[in-house]
Amino acid sequence: MTAVRVAIAQISVAVGDMPGNASKILEVSRTAAKQGAQVVLCPELSLCGYTPEDLLLRPSFVDQCNKALDRLRVDLAPLAGLHVIVGHPVLTADGLLNAATVLSEGKVVGTYYKRELPNYLVFDEKRYFKSDNRPFTFNVGDVCFGLIICEDAWFEAAPKAAAELGAKVLLDPNASPYSIGKQSQRIEAMKRSVARTGCALLYSNMYGAQDELVFEGASFAISSDGRVAAELAYFSEDLKCIDVQADGSIKPVDPEIKPASGRDCIEWQVWEALKLGLADYVEKNGFKSVILGLSGGIDSAVVLAIAVDALGADRVHAVMMPSRYTADISQIDSRDMVKRLGVQYDEVAIADLSSLFESTLKPLFRGRGHDTTEENIQARVRGLLLMSLSNKFGHLVMTTGNKSELSTGYCTLYGDMAGGYAVLKDVAKTLVYRLARWRNSISDVIPERIITRPPSAELRPDQTDQDNLPEYDVIDGIIEGYVERNQSPADLVAAGFDKAAVEQIVRLIRINEYKRRQSPPGTRITNRAFGRDWRYPLSNGFRESA
Repeated sequence: MTAVRVAIAQISVAVGDMPGNASKILEVSRTAAKQGAQVVLCPELSLCGYTPEDLLLRPSFVDQCNKALDRLRVDLAPLAGLHVIVGHPVLTADGLLNAATVLSEGKVVGTYYKRELPNYLVFDEKRYFKSDNRPFTFNVGDVCFGLIICEDAWFEAAPKAAAELGAKVLLDPNASPYSIGKQSQRIEAMKRSVARTGCALLYSNMYGAQDELVFEGASFAISSDGRVAAELAYFSEDLKCIDVQADGSIKPVDPEIKPASGRDCIEWQVWEALKLGLADYVEKNGFKSVILGLSGGIDSAVVLAIAVDALGADRVHAVMMPSRYTADISQIDSRDMVKRLGVQYDEVAIADLSSLFESTLKPLFRGRGHDTTEENIQARVRGLLLMSLSNKFGHLVMTTGNKSELSTGYCTLYGDMAGGYAVLKDVAKTLVYRLARWRNSISDVIPERIITRPPSAELRPDQTDQDNLPEYDVIDGIIEGYVERNQSPADLVAAGFDKAAVEQIVRLIRINEYKRRQSPPGTRITNRAFGRDWRYPLSNGFRESA
């Protein structure tokens, strides 16, 4: 009995670039064919990218997908005996469907339409697609393959229907975004699917970043006995061949290939996700370089290190903008760090500019003392300078605020929130410190004093973040429970958090929604980030008590 060789193609595609994506699919198919593959499994919606969002509502978008699919069908024809699974949208009499089509030797072998449509967290598939319940199988040699798509494998109906048609191996194209702990959830869910059907399962996940979402790849194959038989690379494109027998048993062609080193380290995962999110956003939007305000604090230091790792030092510009409250050690540490990394660096003092704003406003502020208004003027001067440099030189401005600050409103609209991409938007302050320590364990790029100093915005004398806030481990624990786990204030108090601290942080989260709505996009690394999967009304009278 002859085995059928299946290539799991973990590729990066771009939303809306149908010609480029088709070219990538053709290229990887040719490579797979040279390795003896008879089947190539590409990710979900690989022809148009995931997720196109409201582009799917434009008839011309779907029409271009159809034309690209037809051209790809013709281009793949010379690859004799090769079956390529391509994900794409298709408009039928029943509506728009999320499809996976098998192309072989210039023909359409058949098409499967997604049954289970996710409509939670970052997913809005019911906004665009209709569900379909027809199973689809196809044979290559002695092997019967069943097609399912992503969410289908988390439920019983679609895999069971394919198995009932004779499938021994399920082919599962995916666009499953990264979040901490997601891979173990995927594998356990796929093992349950295998146990229910008795079918082996080959899982191809997308690689790359799209706006807030990061797709880490980490594709895999599970044998019919529930064993993970093969795993592809984390955070890179990859291609791996699997030999499949008629009874569904599977064997990697090169079993010596190991998963990426460090994949079980959360700090490594998050660092790679943040690098990828920034790099793809920069590349896909045509920016040549990035710029950030370097303060001598932990957040901007970590953002600078991520940017250099993602883009290279020659594409990163740091600007130190000291005020009259900036400590000398902040400037010393900033100079030290940029010297270690070799980035372009400038210093622009803002004391005179801030004073000019204050003197200009003084007649209008008559009778009122100094408060956060004057503090925020400093932050807004810095934002103005960075945006001016962005306009003049075409840099993308990276903001440096973290999830803890964005949750509590410890940030200034049109000041440190001004920019095009928020690298740490979904990263809690406590994790920022962990990332700094981890990165320094690789090479010492962040001066030690930046990590050990008490955090401060340096907008008034002797200021620290904890002047008006609890310690960050408390803040982050409350944010994790309230935002990411949807726990109530009462739940958090019952879990051991101080009632006053819970009430303070929950109140700050509520009253700062207007700020978050105006914040730039940033990489999602948790199961609930501010943005696509946090949709709270700006105006509401709902209150929860602890």
